[in-house]
Amino acid sequence: MITRTRYIPDGKDVLKKLPLIHHLEAPYLYYPITNQRCPEGETCVVFGQFVKVGEVIGTRKGAFFEQPIHSTVSGEVVGHEMKFDASGKRVNCMIVKNDFKYELHESVKTRTDEEIDKLTKEDYVNITKEAGLVGLGGSGFPTYIKLNTKNKIDIILANGVECEPKLISDYEVMMESPDELIRGLIYAMKAVGAPKGVIAVKKRYVELVERIRFSLNSYTEYDIKVVPVGNHYPQGWELEAIEAATGIKVPQFKLPADYGIIPFNVSTLQSIYHAVKFNLPVLERYFVLSGDGVVNKSFKARIGTPIQSLIQLAGGYVDKAVPKTLIMGGPMMGSNVTNDDIVTTHTATSLIVQNSLLLNEDPCIHCASCVYSCPVQIQPVQIMNAVKANDKDFLKALSVNKCIECGLCSFVCPSKIHLTDYMREGKRILRG
Repeated sequence: MITRTRYIPDGKDVLKKLPLIHHLEAPYLYYPITNQRCPEGETCVVFGQFVKVGEVIGTRKGAFFEQPIHSTVSGEVVGHEMKFDASGKRVNCMIVKNDFKYELHESVKTRTDEEIDKLTKEDYVNITKEAGLVGLGGSGFPTYIKLNTKNKIDIILANGVECEPKLISDYEVMMESPDELIRGLIYAMKAVGAPKGVIAVKKRYVELVERIRFSLNSYTEYDIKVVPVGNHYPQGWELEAIEAATGIKVPQFKLPADYGIIPFNVSTLQSIYHAVKFNLPVLERYFVLSGDGVVNKSFKARIGTPIQSLIQLAGGYVDKAVPKTLIMGGPMMGSNVTNDDIVTTHTATSLIVQNSLLLNEDPCIHCASCVYSCPVQIQPVQIMNAVKANDKDFLKALSVNKCIECGLCSFVCPSKIHLTDYMREGKRILRG
Protein backbone atom coordinates (compact mmCIF):
# COMPACT_ATOMS: atom_id res chain seq x y z
CA MET A 1 0.00 0.00 0.00
CA ILE A 2 1.26 3.48 -0.89
CA THR A 3 1.67 5.71 2.16
CA ARG A 4 2.97 9.16 2.89
CA THR A 5 6.76 9.34 3.24
CA ARG A 6 7.77 11.59 6.14
CA TYR A 7 10.97 10.11 7.54
CA ILE A 8 14.10 9.96 5.43
CA PRO A 9 17.69 9.02 6.33
CA ASP A 10 19.64 12.18 7.06
CA GLY A 11 23.23 10.96 7.50
CA LYS A 12 23.89 13.54 10.23
CA ASP A 13 25.04 11.33 13.09
CA VAL A 14 28.33 10.51 11.35
CA LEU A 15 28.91 14.11 10.22
CA LYS A 16 28.35 15.50 13.72
CA LYS A 17 31.23 13.36 15.00
CA LEU A 18 33.74 14.84 12.53
CA PRO A 19 36.40 17.01 14.20
CA LEU A 20 35.92 20.69 13.37
CA ILE A 21 38.71 22.37 11.40
CA HIS A 22 38.88 26.15 11.87
CA HIS A 23 40.33 27.22 8.53
CA LEU A 24 41.79 30.73 8.41
CA GLU A 25 44.66 30.12 6.00
CA ALA A 26 43.02 30.84 2.63
CA PRO A 27 45.57 33.05 0.80
CA TYR A 28 42.91 34.68 -1.37
CA LEU A 29 39.26 35.44 -0.57
CA TYR A 30 36.63 35.91 -3.28
CA TYR A 31 33.51 38.06 -2.83
CA PRO A 32 30.68 37.79 -5.40
CA ILE A 33 29.50 41.24 -6.49
CA THR A 34 26.04 39.88 -7.34
CA ASN A 35 23.88 37.00 -6.09
CA GLN A 36 20.45 35.46 -6.67
CA ARG A 37 18.56 38.22 -4.88
CA CYS A 38 20.81 41.03 -6.11
CA PRO A 39 21.42 40.85 -9.89
CA GLU A 40 23.45 44.07 -9.90
CA GLY A 41 26.38 45.28 -7.85
CA GLU A 42 29.33 47.62 -7.69
CA THR A 43 32.62 47.92 -5.82
CA CYS A 44 33.85 50.89 -3.77
CA VAL A 45 37.55 49.98 -3.57
CA VAL A 46 40.39 50.04 -6.11
CA PHE A 47 43.12 47.57 -6.96
CA GLY A 48 46.02 47.85 -4.56
CA GLN A 49 43.88 49.28 -1.76
CA PHE A 50 44.38 47.83 1.73
CA VAL A 51 41.16 46.73 3.45
CA LYS A 52 40.39 45.47 6.94
CA VAL A 53 38.05 42.91 8.48
CA GLY A 54 34.49 44.23 8.41
CA GLU A 55 35.19 46.99 5.91
CA VAL A 56 32.61 47.66 3.17
CA ILE A 57 34.14 46.89 -0.22
CA GLY A 58 31.06 46.99 -2.43
CA THR A 59 27.27 46.91 -2.67
CA ARG A 60 24.87 44.38 -4.16
CA LYS A 61 21.61 45.78 -5.50
CA GLY A 62 18.26 44.00 -5.46
CA ALA A 63 14.82 45.02 -6.63
CA PHE A 64 13.91 46.82 -3.39
CA PHE A 65 17.03 46.74 -1.21
CA GLU A 66 20.79 47.04 -1.22
CA GLN A 67 23.27 44.79 0.54
CA PRO A 68 26.78 45.87 1.54
CA ILE A 69 29.70 43.52 0.79
CA HIS A 70 32.26 43.23 3.59
CA SER A 71 35.80 41.96 3.60
CA THR A 72 36.24 39.03 5.98
CA VAL A 73 40.04 39.39 6.14
CA SER A 74 42.56 42.20 6.07
CA GLY A 75 44.78 42.54 3.04
CA GLU A 76 45.12 43.96 -0.45
CA VAL A 77 42.46 44.17 -3.17
CA VAL A 78 44.17 42.47 -6.10
CA GLY A 79 41.57 42.09 -8.82
CA HIS A 80 38.47 40.36 -10.13
CA GLU A 81 37.80 36.80 -11.24
CA MET A 82 34.80 34.76 -12.34
CA LYS A 83 33.78 32.05 -9.85
CA PHE A 84 30.66 30.02 -9.08
CA ASP A 85 28.40 30.96 -6.17
CA ALA A 86 26.24 28.66 -4.07
CA SER A 87 23.48 28.58 -6.70
CA GLY A 88 25.87 27.28 -9.35
CA LYS A 89 25.81 30.56 -11.25
CA ARG A 90 29.05 32.04 -12.57
CA VAL A 91 29.57 35.49 -11.06
CA ASN A 92 32.23 38.18 -10.97
CA CYS A 93 34.13 38.19 -7.66
CA MET A 94 36.37 40.76 -6.03
CA ILE A 95 39.64 39.27 -4.74
CA VAL A 96 41.36 40.21 -1.49
CA LYS A 97 44.84 38.84 -0.76
CA ASN A 98 44.92 37.71 2.86
CA ASP A 99 47.71 39.23 4.97
CA PHE A 100 46.81 36.85 7.85
CA LYS A 101 46.78 39.73 10.35
CA TYR A 102 42.96 39.99 10.53
CA GLU A 103 43.12 43.67 11.42
CA LEU A 104 39.67 44.97 12.34
CA HIS A 105 38.14 47.97 10.61
CA GLU A 106 37.44 51.07 12.67
CA SER A 107 33.68 50.48 12.32
CA VAL A 108 33.97 47.30 14.41
CA LYS A 109 33.24 48.32 17.98
CA THR A 110 31.90 46.64 21.10
CA ARG A 111 28.68 48.03 22.54
CA THR A 112 28.13 47.84 26.27
CA ASP A 113 24.96 46.29 27.66
CA GLU A 114 23.91 49.79 28.74
CA GLU A 115 24.28 51.07 25.18
CA ILE A 116 22.33 48.11 23.80
CA ASP A 117 19.49 48.72 26.30
CA LYS A 118 19.06 52.19 24.80
CA LEU A 119 18.80 51.00 21.20
CA THR A 120 15.53 51.77 19.43
CA LYS A 121 13.81 49.71 16.77
CA GLU A 122 15.26 52.06 14.16
CA ASP A 123 18.73 51.44 15.60
CA TYR A 124 18.33 47.66 15.32
CA VAL A 125 17.08 48.00 11.75
CA ASN A 126 20.03 50.20 10.77
CA ILE A 127 22.58 47.96 12.50
CA THR A 128 21.39 44.81 10.74
CA LYS A 129 21.10 46.67 7.43
CA GLU A 130 24.64 48.06 7.60
CA ALA A 131 25.96 44.62 8.60
CA GLY A 132 24.34 43.13 5.49
CA LEU A 133 22.57 40.42 7.49
CA VAL A 134 20.41 37.95 5.58
CA GLY A 135 18.55 34.72 6.29
CA LEU A 136 21.31 32.16 6.81
CA GLY A 137 18.98 29.19 6.56
CA GLY A 138 19.16 29.53 2.79
CA SER A 139 16.63 32.23 1.97
CA GLY A 140 19.12 35.11 1.85
CA PHE A 141 16.26 37.51 2.68
CA PRO A 142 17.44 40.77 4.31
CA THR A 143 17.11 40.62 8.11
CA TYR A 144 16.44 44.34 8.52
CA ILE A 145 13.26 44.11 6.45
CA LYS A 146 11.85 41.50 8.82
CA LEU A 147 12.72 43.65 11.85
CA ASN A 148 11.16 46.71 10.26
CA THR A 149 7.65 45.25 10.35
CA LYS A 150 4.76 47.49 11.38
CA ASN A 151 2.81 44.52 12.76
CA LYS A 152 2.41 43.80 16.46
CA ILE A 153 4.74 40.87 17.11
CA ASP A 154 4.12 38.49 20.01
CA ILE A 155 6.72 35.79 19.31
CA ILE A 156 10.16 35.50 17.76
CA LEU A 157 10.75 31.93 16.61
CA ALA A 158 14.31 30.60 16.42
CA ASN A 159 14.11 27.84 13.82
CA GLY A 160 16.78 25.26 14.65
CA VAL A 161 15.07 22.27 13.06
CA GLU A 162 17.47 21.96 10.09
CA CYS A 163 15.54 19.02 8.66
CA GLU A 164 17.45 18.78 5.38
CA PRO A 165 19.73 15.70 5.31
CA LYS A 166 23.53 16.16 5.45
CA LEU A 167 23.33 19.69 6.90
CA ILE A 168 24.78 20.29 10.38
CA SER A 169 25.63 24.02 10.36
CA ASP A 170 22.74 25.06 12.62
CA TYR A 171 23.41 22.10 14.90
CA GLU A 172 27.02 23.28 15.28
CA VAL A 173 25.88 26.83 16.11
CA MET A 174 23.47 25.63 18.79
CA MET A 175 25.98 23.24 20.35
CA GLU A 176 29.00 25.53 20.21
CA SER A 177 27.39 28.93 20.82
CA PRO A 178 24.00 28.62 22.56
CA ASP A 179 24.52 31.89 24.46
CA GLU A 180 25.13 33.81 21.24
CA LEU A 181 21.94 32.34 19.79
CA ILE A 182 19.96 33.32 22.89
CA ARG A 183 21.41 36.82 22.98
CA GLY A 184 20.58 37.29 19.30
CA LEU A 185 17.04 36.08 19.99
CA ILE A 186 16.72 38.59 22.84
CA TYR A 187 17.94 41.42 20.60
CA ALA A 188 15.36 40.45 17.94
CA MET A 189 12.65 40.40 20.62
CA LYS A 190 13.71 43.86 21.82
CA ALA A 191 13.84 45.21 18.28
CA VAL A 192 10.17 44.43 17.56
CA GLY A 193 8.83 44.50 21.12
CA ALA A 194 8.03 40.79 21.21
CA PRO A 195 7.44 39.52 24.77
CA LYS A 196 8.13 35.86 23.97
CA GLY A 197 10.82 33.78 22.30
CA VAL A 198 10.60 30.15 21.16
CA ILE A 199 13.47 27.93 20.03
CA ALA A 200 12.37 24.99 17.87
CA VAL A 201 14.65 21.94 17.85
CA LYS A 202 14.13 18.36 16.71
CA LYS A 203 13.05 16.24 19.66
CA ARG A 204 15.54 13.52 18.74
CA TYR A 205 18.37 15.92 19.65
CA VAL A 206 18.00 15.45 23.40
CA GLU A 207 21.54 16.70 24.01
CA LEU A 208 20.79 19.90 22.10
CA VAL A 209 17.51 20.56 23.92
CA GLU A 210 19.23 20.12 27.29
CA ARG A 211 22.21 22.28 26.33
CA ILE A 212 20.01 25.22 25.31
CA ARG A 213 17.76 24.82 28.35
CA PHE A 214 20.84 24.91 30.58
CA SER A 215 22.02 28.12 28.90
CA LEU A 216 18.56 29.64 29.35
CA ASN A 217 19.05 29.45 33.13
CA SER A 218 21.13 32.61 32.77
CA TYR A 219 18.25 34.46 31.08
CA THR A 220 15.30 33.76 33.36
CA GLU A 221 14.10 37.37 33.13
CA TYR A 222 13.03 36.66 29.53
CA ASP A 223 10.11 34.50 28.43
CA ILE A 224 12.06 32.10 26.22
CA LYS A 225 11.54 28.36 25.95
CA VAL A 226 12.81 25.45 23.90
CA VAL A 227 10.13 23.43 22.12
CA PRO A 228 11.08 19.97 20.79
CA VAL A 229 9.28 19.39 17.48
CA GLY A 230 8.86 16.45 15.11
CA ASN A 231 11.73 14.62 13.47
CA HIS A 232 10.01 14.26 10.11
CA TYR A 233 10.80 16.01 6.83
CA PRO A 234 10.12 18.85 6.04
CA GLN A 235 9.53 19.89 9.67
CA GLY A 236 11.96 22.78 9.14
CA TRP A 237 9.71 24.38 6.52
CA GLU A 238 8.88 27.79 7.96
CA LEU A 239 5.11 27.36 8.19
CA GLU A 240 5.31 23.83 9.55
CA ALA A 241 7.90 24.81 12.16
CA ILE A 242 5.73 27.74 13.27
CA GLU A 243 2.66 25.56 13.75
CA ALA A 244 4.56 22.78 15.53
CA ALA A 245 6.39 25.12 17.92
CA THR A 246 3.68 27.69 18.64
CA GLY A 247 0.34 26.32 17.46
CA ILE A 248 -0.06 29.28 15.10
CA LYS A 249 -1.24 28.22 11.64
CA VAL A 250 -0.05 30.62 8.95
CA PRO A 251 -1.65 30.03 5.53
CA GLN A 252 0.71 29.63 2.60
CA PHE A 253 1.57 32.91 0.82
CA LYS A 254 0.75 34.90 3.99
CA LEU A 255 3.37 36.70 6.06
CA PRO A 256 3.98 35.22 9.53
CA ALA A 257 4.26 38.79 10.84
CA ASP A 258 0.56 39.25 10.02
CA TYR A 259 -0.09 36.52 12.60
CA GLY A 260 2.12 38.02 15.29
CA ILE A 261 5.23 35.91 14.75
CA ILE A 262 8.57 36.36 13.01
CA PRO A 263 10.75 33.28 12.34
CA PHE A 264 14.52 33.47 12.11
CA ASN A 265 17.05 30.76 11.45
CA VAL A 266 19.23 30.16 14.52
CA SER A 267 22.39 31.11 12.60
CA THR A 268 20.72 34.36 11.58
CA LEU A 269 20.04 35.13 15.23
CA GLN A 270 23.68 34.49 16.05
CA SER A 271 24.60 36.99 13.31
CA ILE A 272 22.24 39.55 14.91
CA TYR A 273 24.15 39.11 18.17
CA HIS A 274 27.50 39.74 16.45
CA ALA A 275 26.13 42.79 14.62
CA VAL A 276 24.53 44.38 17.68
CA LYS A 277 27.27 43.57 20.19
CA PHE A 278 30.34 44.09 18.00
CA ASN A 279 29.08 45.81 14.83
CA LEU A 280 30.35 42.84 12.84
CA PRO A 281 29.01 41.39 9.59
CA VAL A 282 28.94 37.63 9.06
CA LEU A 283 32.59 36.60 8.87
CA GLU A 284 32.51 32.80 9.09
CA ARG A 285 30.19 29.88 8.52
CA TYR A 286 30.26 26.20 9.32
CA PHE A 287 30.76 24.15 6.15
CA VAL A 288 30.70 20.37 5.74
CA LEU A 289 31.97 18.15 2.92
CA SER A 290 30.08 14.86 2.65
CA GLY A 291 29.26 12.07 0.24
CA ASP A 292 31.09 8.98 -1.00
CA GLY A 293 33.09 10.93 -3.58
CA VAL A 294 35.14 13.08 -1.20
CA VAL A 295 36.91 12.80 2.13
CA ASN A 296 34.30 14.00 4.64
CA LYS A 297 35.33 16.93 6.81
CA SER A 298 33.70 19.69 8.86
CA PHE A 299 35.04 23.24 8.68
CA LYS A 300 34.53 26.70 10.03
CA ALA A 301 35.75 29.00 7.28
CA ARG A 302 35.71 32.67 6.32
CA ILE A 303 33.12 33.89 3.83
CA GLY A 304 34.89 34.06 0.47
CA THR A 305 37.02 30.93 0.96
CA PRO A 306 37.37 28.83 -2.23
CA ILE A 307 35.74 25.45 -1.71
CA GLN A 308 38.49 23.85 -3.79
CA SER A 309 40.91 24.67 -0.98
CA LEU A 310 38.61 22.99 1.57
CA ILE A 311 38.45 19.87 -0.61
CA GLN A 312 42.26 19.78 -0.82
CA LEU A 313 42.60 20.37 2.92
CA ALA A 314 40.12 17.54 3.62
CA GLY A 315 42.14 15.06 1.59
CA GLY A 316 40.64 15.42 -1.88
CA TYR A 317 38.29 13.32 -3.94
CA VAL A 318 37.75 9.58 -3.50
CA ASP A 319 38.06 7.37 -6.60
CA LYS A 320 39.17 10.22 -8.83
CA ALA A 321 38.57 8.25 -12.02
CA VAL A 322 34.86 7.98 -11.24
CA PRO A 323 32.66 10.90 -12.43
CA LYS A 324 31.24 13.04 -9.62
CA THR A 325 27.90 14.62 -8.89
CA LEU A 326 28.26 17.88 -6.95
CA ILE A 327 25.38 19.27 -4.89
CA MET A 328 25.57 22.59 -3.07
CA GLY A 329 23.32 22.40 -0.02
CA GLY A 330 21.31 19.36 0.98
CA PRO A 331 20.36 16.38 -1.21
CA MET A 332 16.66 17.31 -1.19
CA MET A 333 16.71 21.04 -1.92
CA GLY A 334 20.30 21.71 -2.96
CA SER A 335 21.56 22.88 -6.36
CA ASN A 336 23.46 20.64 -8.73
CA VAL A 337 26.70 22.33 -9.82
CA THR A 338 29.01 21.31 -12.63
CA ASN A 339 32.26 22.73 -11.25
CA ASP A 340 33.99 22.89 -7.86
CA ASP A 341 35.34 26.39 -8.53
CA ILE A 342 32.91 27.72 -5.94
CA VAL A 343 33.34 30.20 -3.09
CA THR A 344 31.68 30.11 0.32
CA THR A 345 28.92 32.69 0.73
CA HIS A 346 26.48 33.59 3.51
CA THR A 347 24.11 30.77 2.56
CA ALA A 348 26.67 28.08 1.63
CA THR A 349 27.03 25.43 4.33
CA SER A 350 27.52 22.13 2.50
CA LEU A 351 28.91 20.43 -0.58
CA ILE A 352 27.87 16.84 -1.26
CA VAL A 353 30.10 14.88 -3.65
CA GLN A 354 28.71 11.60 -4.92
CA ASN A 355 30.41 9.06 -7.16
CA SER A 356 28.01 9.27 -10.08
CA LEU A 357 25.54 6.51 -10.83
CA LEU A 358 23.68 6.46 -14.12
CA LEU A 359 20.02 6.41 -13.13
CA ASN A 360 17.75 6.53 -16.14
CA GLU A 361 14.19 7.72 -15.65
CA ASP A 362 11.50 5.11 -16.16
CA PRO A 363 7.91 5.86 -17.22
CA CYS A 364 5.53 6.97 -14.47
CA ILE A 365 3.67 3.98 -13.00
CA HIS A 366 0.90 6.18 -11.54
CA CYS A 367 1.54 4.98 -7.99
CA ALA A 368 0.69 8.41 -6.49
CA SER A 369 3.61 8.27 -4.05
CA CYS A 370 4.44 11.87 -4.89
CA VAL A 371 0.87 13.02 -4.22
CA TYR A 372 0.66 11.24 -0.86
CA SER A 373 3.99 12.65 0.31
CA CYS A 374 3.63 16.26 -0.91
CA PRO A 375 3.40 18.58 2.14
CA VAL A 376 1.40 21.20 0.21
CA GLN A 377 -1.01 18.75 -1.47
CA ILE A 378 -0.25 19.41 -5.12
CA GLN A 379 -0.01 16.87 -7.97
CA PRO A 380 3.59 16.64 -9.23
CA VAL A 381 2.97 14.28 -12.18
CA GLN A 382 0.11 16.40 -13.50
CA ILE A 383 2.37 19.44 -13.20
CA MET A 384 5.14 17.57 -15.05
CA ASN A 385 2.72 16.89 -17.90
CA ALA A 386 1.65 20.55 -17.96
CA VAL A 387 5.32 21.61 -18.12
CA LYS A 388 5.96 19.28 -21.04
CA ALA A 389 2.93 20.78 -22.80
CA ASN A 390 3.97 24.33 -21.82
CA ASP A 391 0.39 24.85 -20.61
CA LYS A 392 0.38 27.97 -18.41
CA ASP A 393 -3.34 27.81 -17.65
CA PHE A 394 -3.07 24.22 -16.43
CA LEU A 395 0.00 25.09 -14.32
CA LYS A 396 -1.99 27.87 -12.64
CA ALA A 397 -4.92 25.54 -12.03
CA LEU A 398 -2.57 22.96 -10.51
CA SER A 399 -1.11 25.63 -8.16
CA VAL A 400 2.51 24.94 -9.04
CA ASN A 401 3.56 28.04 -7.10
CA LYS A 402 2.53 26.28 -3.87
CA CYS A 403 5.52 23.96 -4.30
CA ILE A 404 8.17 24.57 -1.64
CA GLU A 405 10.75 22.53 -3.60
CA CYS A 406 11.34 20.17 -0.68
CA GLY A 407 12.35 17.36 -3.05
CA LEU A 408 10.10 14.69 -1.54
CA CYS A 409 8.35 13.94 -4.84
CA SER A 410 11.68 13.10 -6.49
CA PHE A 411 12.85 11.16 -3.44
CA VAL A 412 9.83 8.83 -3.30
CA CYS A 413 9.43 8.29 -7.05
CA PRO A 414 10.12 4.61 -7.90
CA SER A 415 10.62 5.61 -11.54
CA LYS A 416 13.46 7.98 -10.59
CA ILE A 417 11.74 10.93 -12.26
CA HIS A 418 13.23 14.28 -11.24
CA LEU A 419 9.85 15.76 -10.40
CA THR A 420 11.19 18.67 -8.35
CA ASP A 421 12.99 19.96 -11.43
CA TYR A 422 9.66 19.98 -13.26
CA MET A 423 8.12 21.95 -10.38
CA ARG A 424 10.88 24.58 -10.71
CA GLU A 425 10.46 24.70 -14.47
CA GLY A 426 6.70 25.15 -14.03
CA LYS A 427 7.31 28.19 -11.85
CA ARG A 428 9.70 29.60 -14.45
CA ILE A 429 7.09 29.14 -17.17
CA LEU A 430 4.54 31.10 -15.14
CA ARG A 431 7.03 33.88 -14.43
CA GLY A 432 7.80 34.11 -18.13
